[in-house]
Amino acid sequence: MNITLYDLSVWVLPLVIAITFHEAAHGFVAHHFGDNTAWERGRVTFNPLKHIDPFGTLLLPALLLFAHSPFLFGYAKPVPVNFRALRSPRIDMVWVALAGPATNIILALVAATAFHALPYVPAGAAQWIADNLKNALVINVVLAIFNMLPIPPLDGGRVAVGLLPNVLAIPLARLEPYGMLILIGILILLPLAGSQLGLNLDVISVILRTLTGYVLRLLLVVTGNM
Repeated sequence: MNITLYDLSVWVLPLVIAITFHEAAHGFVAHHFGDNTAWERGRVTFNPLKHIDPFGTLLLPALLLFAHSPFLFGYAKPVPVNFRALRSPRIDMVWVALAGPATNIILALVAATAFHALPYVPAGAAQWIADNLKNALVINVVLAIFNMLPIPPLDGGRVAVGLLPNVLAIPLARLEPYGMLILIGILILLPLAGSQLGLNLDVISVILRTLTGYVLRLLLVVTGNM
């Protein structure tokens, strides 16, 4: 697989912006609802170096890419949130969790809207900007949908814990220390095992790709691109 400098230039920038805004949004909303943990640790910032995790943001996606994994994903440094410091811990936790994916959808909307400005861009830069906008649209939608999977510590898991009755929320919350292992199992190991047995066990990835396609088309229609 040959990855050129041009490829990196049109993927890295939108990816870094998507991750940075996603994490900063969590910290900003937590601060708004009374928890200053992220604020005091300098995580309510648009400085990407504060949010990049060397393994989760860089090494893991690269390893999956070169291993031809059926699903590519990574993660940033989680923004520290002390949920007990929130004014209404249970419902405020939901707003803090939703802030990241909501910010990604807003960024995707901005990218889709910006397509209309391409005719006014100098010809020499138009293709590069168009590729950045296209990738920003896709990356932000994928990040939003992936993070809404109802598995802690993903945002969707935190939303589910905040909204479900205790009889369901408590067992789900206890999965958080094992969340990343569960994700790796169902998104990577299970499909690989299925391929060895001649079975298609890539169900979650298919669901994610389908939902991503629907949201992309909706955003393109809303912004007048379809």
